[in-house]
Parts: sequence; structure tokens; C-alpha cells
Amino acid sequence: MACLLNGAVNFCSQCGANVVVRVPHGDHLPRYICDRCGTVHYQNPKLVTGCIAEWEGRVLLCRRAIEPRLGMWTLPAGFMENNETTAQAAARETREEANAELEDLRLYALFNLPHISQVYVMFRGGLKGGQASAGAESLEVDLFCEAQIPWDELAFPVICESLRLYFEDRRRGRFEMHMGDIVRGADRKVRIQHY
Repeated sequence: MACLLNGAVNFCSQCGANVVVRVPHGDHLPRYICDRCGTVHYQNPKLVTGCIAEWEGRVLLCRRAIEPRLGMWTLPAGFMENNETTAQAAARETREEANAELEDLRLYALFNLPHISQVYVMFRGGLKGGQASAGAESLEVDLFCEAQIPWDELAFPVICESLRLYFEDRRRGRFEMHMGDIVRGADRKVRIQHY
């Protein structure tokens, strides 16, 4: 099984020596290894957390002010930081991107995106007081009912799939926990598999 090393690591963060790529003893995947001090520099998937923030039948979307996908719409979401839980990360991202507070957060979906080494942990919760405004990473924010969602202007397939499942669950009157893989094939097409 081949390991895709994400970003180049040239020097050891422990001692500053050059690193090499090889399979460490007891492992089966190539890693960046320092020959001087023996440090193995693991590269693992990044956790992304986000939230479907609800207010009176509508959901909060943010128009991105940063790349990638500048100008496109997304749910408030971003990379998890050290020393926080996934729920805290989702709430922080919502504050940063939409100056909004959440209440009654519930885990909603988990998606693996192996082609970009990310795992998305999506929550569902109430938009406290229905208040939101554009944060530093957003050009604008707005609340949308299902018929108003700018489906062709959504930034990422995981956001589209999260919203599709959310509105489907809402029509059924029952929210479930969802899990799946979102994979981009060699043909560049996105495939979604639920389990």
C-alpha cells in the first residue's frame, strides 16, 4: 500500500538535520525520517469541523472572502485547532466566519475525503438569536431556505452533500447521523458513498 506524502518536509523539526523518505522499522508506509535523531515526521489527515446553523427554517451560509473558492458559498467550517473539541471548533469557526453563536449543537455527519487527506465533522445547531454578520473570512452571510440555496455556487462537494442530507432529513421529520466517503477519481469526478 502506497502512502501519499502531502507536503514536502526537508528538515527535522527536532534537530534541523535533513530528512529522508523511507519506511521506518515496524511500519509499512513511507515517512519523513531524520537520520540524525531518528524522529519520524508523521503526516496525518486534517480535521475540518463545521455547522449547519438553523434559524426559523433557514440555514446560515457564508460567501468566502478567501481562497480556495473565493466568492462561493459555504457553511461555516474550518480546520480544528489544538486543545479544542470538535464541537468547540465548529462553534469557533462559526464565530470567526459569521460573528454568530450556536446553541444545542448535535453531531450530524462525518465525511472522509481521502483524496485531500481531510475528515469533515459536521454539526447541526441553532443560530442563537438569528444574528450573524460577515467575519474576516466572509464577504457576506445570509440565511437561506431550501429553495434559495445557491446550489451551483457552493464551494465544496462536502458542503453540498451536507445540505442535501439536511433538507432530506428535515422533510422526513427525522434527523439521522450520516457517514460517508467523498472521493475524487482519476477522471476528476466526485463520488459519494454512504455507509
